[in-house]
Amino acid sequence: MKLLLISNSTMAGETYLGWPRAYIADFLNNEEVKKVLFVPYAGVNLSNEGLQASYDVYTKKVKSVFGQLGFEVEPVHRAENPVEAVQNAEAVVVGGGNTFHLVAEMHKTGLMDAIREKVLKGTPYVGWSAGSNVACPALKTTNDMPITEPQSFDALNLIPFQINPHYLDTNPKGHGGETRQQRIEEFLAVNRNMKVAGLREASLLYLDGKLLKLLGKRPLRLFEFGKEPVEYEPGSDLSFLLD
Repeated sequence: MKLLLISNSTMAGETYLGWPRAYIADFLNNEEVKKVLFVPYAGVNLSNEGLQASYDVYTKKVKSVFGQLGFEVEPVHRAENPVEAVQNAEAVVVGGGNTFHLVAEMHKTGLMDAIREKVLKGTPYVGWSAGSNVACPALKTTNDMPITEPQSFDALNLIPFQINPHYLDTNPKGHGGETRQQRIEEFLAVNRNMKVAGLREASLLYLDGKLLKLLGKRPLRLFEFGKEPVEYEPGSDLSFLLD
């Protein structure tokens, strides 16, 4: 498999998909990709004219970036047969937004199984935020509000561990709720055999076959039940997480 799992699309003060742009271009160019299939189902509040319009707005935003990088974008929500579109795709790109809605639509349209089968055969996959979370066994480590109930919490299961995108070390000033670490520890209390990668913003995971590396600007925090979290610096080989 070939995966690029990005924590976030935008850093404060930067353009959309600004910081990971070079990683995306290198990743797709190395696979000689010319056209990507974009899955916009996490984008649910980008237009006042309904979900289809929101997907169109999201697609236009992604096209503006990918076009500059030399890639054509085909939106899956406009495909006559979404599953067939996946089967014919050169690469699959899944955008961020609400993970519950993304997973619900992927199950409903048959894309969950179709994308998994396609990517397991070697088709490149790029995801950011919710698009990274959905590469995991389940959506259970998302930060999002459950605005809809998916058929299942099961996700693509492309990697054998969970990602928590946008991982924060501390709460915002004045916030009295649980920290992100406490939330992850709650998950591990009932999913004790699972590992969780706290993927901070401006960082990503690159997978090529049996090689998994942390790239970007910030360390990753790895959580396991009953153990102290461990920090891994950018450039670290994390292939052991695939075992």
